[in-house]
Amino acid sequence: MADIVITEFMDEAAVARLAHTHDTLYDSGLADDLAALHDHLAAARVLIVRNRTQVDETLLSMGPRLKVVGRLGVGLDNIDVVACKARSIKVIPATGANNLSVAEYVITAALMLLRGAWMGSSEVADGHWPRQSMMGRELAGKTMALVGFGEIAQEVAWRAHMMGMQIVAYDPYLAADHPGWQIARNVSLDAALELGDVVSLHTPLTEATRHMINATTLSSMKSDAVLINAARGGIVDETALAAALAARRLGGAALDVFEIEPLSAEAGARFKGLANTILTPHIAGVTGESNRRVSELIADKVLEVLGGRA
Repeated sequence: MADIVITEFMDEAAVARLAHTHDTLYDSGLADDLAALHDHLAAARVLIVRNRTQVDETLLSMGPRLKVVGRLGVGLDNIDVVACKARSIKVIPATGANNLSVAEYVITAALMLLRGAWMGSSEVADGHWPRQSMMGRELAGKTMALVGFGEIAQEVAWRAHMMGMQIVAYDPYLAADHPGWQIARNVSLDAALELGDVVSLHTPLTEATRHMINATTLSSMKSDAVLINAARGGIVDETALAAALAARRLGGAALDVFEIEPLSAEAGARFKGLANTILTPHIAGVTGESNRRVSELIADKVLEVLGGRA
């Protein structure tokens, strides 16, 4: 029986390092096969997941020998941390390993949404030449509003600042003397939404942040502002956002995360035909480079706990 069970995709070099010293089962289909996962967890000491595997009481009860849950990412909303703590199971996220990938995603999305021209390839291919309607806007001189100002948001802030943007941020939990405030003005949530030409979300999903962006808060944003959510699904009321985009009360949106993932065709239908809208499948933090960094970090931490560092 496997000592380490990996239920979602991981860099193969990191998997090989784990398998060199410990019996390792790597099957990215296990996230969707609870029955098979149950059989494999009986003897496992380590479970490594991404965001699809729900590490709840039911799953934890299947692994009586579990010592470690490794998260190939940073969000922990799919892991019952309290239940893990009660069972003395160490939860290890890959903190910091995908910050750069998410920051680049946000900056790229902001450029695409403001400029707009890259969204019209099919129109040009059809023989049209819409130069005036594709004129778009520049990033420089605009205001980047960051809702949440943790490590990833700070990476976004430095890049936006270097591109000539003004930075405002809302984060009631970040100390007033934190170095990040050197380039960002500390404002309220209302002010961030009202001032932002680009509003990027960087908060965890909690009861307090669920549907933080809703019909009311969307109405307080500039009518040509763009919204980017590469944080967590559920922070945005997707129905309200789609309505605002359809009514042209918002300049555009990029969503990498959704309330229900994978996004179903039925749920996605509300965004069909909406101009200046980018939908991606929870991929902001996943590049070839970040996958290697995340995987290596988790492999290192798991081997530290189990022994047999390779």
